[in-house]
Order: sequence, then C-alpha cells, then structure tokens
Amino acid sequence: MLHYRLDGPEQGQPLVLAPSLGTSMRLWEPQLAALARTFRVLRFDLPGHGGSESLPVNTMEDLADLVVEVAAGQGMESFHYAGVSIGGAIGATLAVRRPGRVRSLAMICSSARFGDPASWRERAELVRAEGIGPLLAATARRWFAGPPVQALLDDLAAADPAAYAACCDALGAYDLRGDLAAVNVPTLVVAGREDPATPPPHARELVDGIPGATLVELPGAAHLAPADQPARLTQALLAHLPSLPGMQVRREVLGDDHVDRAVARTTPFTRDFQDLITRYAWGEIWTRPGLDRRTRSCVTLTALVARGHLDELAMHVRAARRNGLTPDEIGEVLLQCAVYCGVPAANAAFAVAQRVLSEEEEDGA
Repeated sequence: MLHYRLDGPEQGQPLVLAPSLGTSMRLWEPQLAALARTFRVLRFDLPGHGGSESLPVNTMEDLADLVVEVAAGQGMESFHYAGVSIGGAIGATLAVRRPGRVRSLAMICSSARFGDPASWRERAELVRAEGIGPLLAATARRWFAGPPVQALLDDLAAADPAAYAACCDALGAYDLRGDLAAVNVPTLVVAGREDPATPPPHARELVDGIPGATLVELPGAAHLAPADQPARLTQALLAHLPSLPGMQVRREVLGDDHVDRAVARTTPFTRDFQDLITRYAWGEIWTRPGLDRRTRSCVTLTALVARGHLDELAMHVRAARRNGLTPDEIGEVLLQCAVYCGVPAANAAFAVAQRVLSEEEEDGA
C-alpha cells in the first residue's frame, strides 16, 4: 500500500492530494494548513517515492487503483481530488474509469497527454541504467520559476530508480484526450505560465475537453505551482472546492438542538442579526486556518468569563466539549481566568461550568 498521511478534522469532507513525479507528499505543505482547516486531507507518496515502497505499476490505471485502495482503507469511498502533473493524470483517470469515486477534480500543471511516448521510454531507460543523478539539474530548471526548493529536489534524488522509471512508462502510455468529455465532476485546471513541461496549451486542451472546467493560469509558476506560487494556488483551490458554510460550522460546534432553537426563535426583527452571526462569526472567524477549534473554544471561554456573559458561557462549555476539550482542560482554562479576569468572575464561571458538566454526565448515565 502507498505511504500516506491524514490531516484535518475527522468529520471534514475527504480530499486526496497527489504529488508530481519525483516529489513526495511534502509538495503540498504550503497548502496543507488552509485545506486541512475544513477537509479531511489524505496525502500520499507515489511508489518508490517518499515513504512508499516500490510497487509494480505499468499504467496510470495501476496508479489509480493504488489511490482507491489507500482512500478506501480510510473510509473514503468518494473524495475530492487535486493532483500535480502525474498526480493530476491519476485524478483524471479516476474520474473517467471510476465514476462516482471523485467528487471534484483539480489538475495542476497536468495534461491529457504528456508529449511523445518515446521521450518517456528514453527517460525510463536512462534512469534504469544510470539512476536519478543525470536528471537533477534539468529537473530543477523545469520545476521552478523561482528559487529551487531543496527539499523537493532531495525527494527526487532519493526516489527509487526502478519505481521512477515505471511511472515514466505509465506517463508514456497515458493518453486521455479522447475521454475528456467523460469527466463529469466540477474540474479546475491550473497552468503555470512558465511551465516548460506542461505549458498553458496543455491546460487549455483539458478545459476545452472537460465539460464546464475552469482554467486558472498562474504567472511566475513553472511545473511545481504549489511551490512557486503557494498562496495563489491555495486561493484557486479554496475557490474551487466546496466551502464550509457558516450554518454547518455552527451546528458542528453548538449542536443541532441549540441551533434549531435559535432558528425557531428568529423573528423579522432578529433575522439580520442571526444571519450576521452565521456568516461572520461561524462562516469566517471559526473557519480561519490559524487556530484549531479546541484553541478557539479556549479563547472564547476566556472572553466570556472576562465579560461576565454567563448564558453564553454555558453554551460554549457545551461547545468546548463538542470540540474535544475534557472537563479537566475546561477547569484549567477557568483557573487561568481567575488570575487574569478576577476570582469573582472565575467563581461564577466555575458554577456555570459545573452545572453544564453535571447535566452532561447525567445525560450520559
């Protein structure tokens, strides 16, 4: 099985991120924090790359089968998918050959056909005979428009030559030009304007063939757009992937019963205020990538104690438990508040929290 890593909330929608030939899952590190904020992110290494052992592959379909295997092993029967170069080709192959597996597709610096198959046979033969070394200098020029990322070049140098050559064989045999119309999921195609390996005409061919596909061209990006233009690529992916609406976050943190009661009490007079809470507090602040939900609960509890908002405090003690804080951790937050917010404020907060936690214990009994 492929080496993989999971990040992000367990309840998040599944998102598979695929690397390019010669790199590892670390290619996606600049995007990971933003994507793992709401998605359950699965990154993997190609056979013989990163932490993956060498596995027998001959075609893009073989690689696609390995991705399905590792995703299914994590309960991901279907998933959003984004891949760079060969990673994008694996995703397109899945979308065509395994309909229903892919919910949305992003092909980054990828193609429906990666040039003359003979050139891939020649590269495979070179690597089998002489190893990866002869590729390093030319690959650095092809991968980066800006300063090279040494960690990614180290990934290439460490790749197993036989596995790398097998991926070259798969790339040489890959040709999806006649099947692009069968990709029937929302698709984003990203091109690096300075990409010599899959220049923008390759991306335009994909967009012309895939119904409803969107094209984004990134200036200052060569073949590894995630490294050359990390912020712009992240922005393009977030615009493409389904957003996590404020109401969903509100329900996940506060619980359906509380939100249903709040919605039922909404009147024409309070409607705009409820909408503000949902869009701004839950849809923009609670979904930001800088803090996880546990930490946001700690901050919120502290602020409510400091201001003496005890009704809101009770609600957010329940939310803190939903976000994974233990009763002992909640107690530590309130104890800290006693020093910085005052003993009377903390005393009232402990009483509220004790009541909520006791009710929770009774409900679970």
